[in-house]
Amino acid sequence: MEQKKGILMESGTNELEIVEFSIGRNKFGINVIKVKEIINPVQVIPVPHSHQNIEGIIELRGEVLPVVDVATSLNMSPSENPQQDKFIVTEFNQQKIVFHVHNVSKIHRISWDQIEKPSEMYQGQESQIIGIIKLEEELVLLLDFEKMVTEINPDSGISIQKVQKLGKRERSDKKLLVAEDSPLLRKLLHDTLNEAGFSQREFFENGYDAYEYLHSLAESGRDVTKEVQLMITDIEMPQMDGHHLTKKVKDHPVLAKIPVIIFSSLITEDLRHKGQMVGADAQVSKPEIAELVLLIDQHAV
Repeated sequence: MEQKKGILMESGTNELEIVEFSIGRNKFGINVIKVKEIINPVQVIPVPHSHQNIEGIIELRGEVLPVVDVATSLNMSPSENPQQDKFIVTEFNQQKIVFHVHNVSKIHRISWDQIEKPSEMYQGQESQIIGIIKLEEELVLLLDFEKMVTEINPDSGISIQKVQKLGKRERSDKKLLVAEDSPLLRKLLHDTLNEAGFSQREFFENGYDAYEYLHSLAESGRDVTKEVQLMITDIEMPQMDGHHLTKKVKDHPVLAKIPVIIFSSLITEDLRHKGQMVGADAQVSKPEIAELVLLIDQHAV
């Protein structure tokens, strides 16, 4: 896996690599950037009174890491062939977590525009699916691992309390554009930005829709800096990812004046250079909402 991750794609190409894995007969995917390594199962130590989706803990190279049973998280049946099971060791949201899956098959390189948004007809509020990928006449479902972790430990997510610690804030007339595909995180960002005093927010479900809106503003001849004072974008989004969105904005002769903050679970010291390459004005890791608010104060003009 480390060798595979060494083949880093140029930032802003709207491409990604996914690890395909299975739970029962269903195929799922996880962004390679989140994956540190894939190992065979090792002894798991149960933790009394832990969340039902936590299988236990393991020690890996001196670190104690939690193990999440993905089948349990998805309300699916246990593995029928435990000897084929795998542990996917991940790092995102500034933490390392192990996900127990039934099998790992291959790595695919795809474009974000190949990922379709799940239909509201079957997605539902509790859905863990953030995208659907058609690959080789089969469907691979992209899982919302951030939501899976937040459901286990709500304190690890975005919270209003973190903004309240900044003290009393004045209402701001700054107009913010936010590109975030997760319904859960859009709601959390809506509430926390409102608590921080930013009442004028325009939300988009992916980078493509956000860019179409910005491009229409530029084409209308209006002063875009009066319509949008700052853009906040996630990285992982169907249709167009945040790096590609940022690059298109910063390459545009009119839109380039808009400050861009990348707010993503994938902001690590190893990956920060990718946001710098596409011209992001700032980057902050989820769930550091208080730091995001301070960066908005700094960059919104």
